[in-house]
Amino acid sequence: MADMQETQRVHAKSTRNGSSQGLLPRIRRRWRQVGRWFDVRPWRYLAGPIVAVLCVLVLIAPSAYVVQEPGPTQDVLGKVEGKQVIDVSGMKTHKDSGKLLLVTVNASGVPGYPVTNAQALLAWANPKATVIPQEAVFPVGQSAKDYAKESNKEMSSSQNAAATAAKRFLKAHGYDVSGMKVSMHVDDIGGPSAGMMYTLGLIDKVTGEQLSGGKTIAGTGTMNAKGKVGAIGGIRLKMIGAKRDGATWFLAPESNCSDVVGHVPQGLHVVKVGTLDEAYDALVAIRDGKGGSLPQCTVKQ
Repeated sequence: MADMQETQRVHAKSTRNGSSQGLLPRIRRRWRQVGRWFDVRPWRYLAGPIVAVLCVLVLIAPSAYVVQEPGPTQDVLGKVEGKQVIDVSGMKTHKDSGKLLLVTVNASGVPGYPVTNAQALLAWANPKATVIPQEAVFPVGQSAKDYAKESNKEMSSSQNAAATAAKRFLKAHGYDVSGMKVSMHVDDIGGPSAGMMYTLGLIDKVTGEQLSGGKTIAGTGTMNAKGKVGAIGGIRLKMIGAKRDGATWFLAPESNCSDVVGHVPQGLHVVKVGTLDEAYDALVAIRDGKGGSLPQCTVKQ
């Protein structure tokens, strides 16, 4: 009995030693088994899985494109986070029962907002999105901080030009603007394309002319200090966003007409404008029920 017990202990010890000493041989045996598996199967059996893995890696990789979609709109006659979008002091201001909307584009793939190849591919198939190379939107290598700084600088410059253009217009129409001070508030919106709507909104608040006529009117375009309306990007998407948020009329820069024709959402009336005076006259005509006579973009432009 004693011998049997001893034999069992020795066997157990031998098993434990074999377990530790036999690990490498077992790995080698497994590796040979894998090798034999490959030997009897052509490489074409692996082509599918390899391609699938590569496709997944490509799809989740950062894209070299920018995806743009209709962004939010903002009533320049209203408030944002409790503050007037256009805050005027030194002059009496008036309320308007309608809305004058600035329109935006949401962009992914710009610095700080990466987009994958899969997202870019889905956007290609989306008629309400556009996909463009990054270098067409921002300089190669630009940091998120520099991108935000440049965008905010453009917005600030746009607001200053809008205030200057509005003051010139008001002064030409007999208003004393010597004591008027203007500040504008928007969140997470950059770029210069809201200039025209800021200008029109400021004029409406000071004159009290109810330029919206109680309607929801959207528009886009840069505005320089002399009242010239300039071209902007993403106007197709901006028209979609305007229609989505209830606009029935849309003021578009004349220089963007080639991008407008054939892309106007059903139920949205687009009017082309090239100057502040034309934009103001368009609002007056729409307010007075004479919008049907206003100039529109045509194919030849």
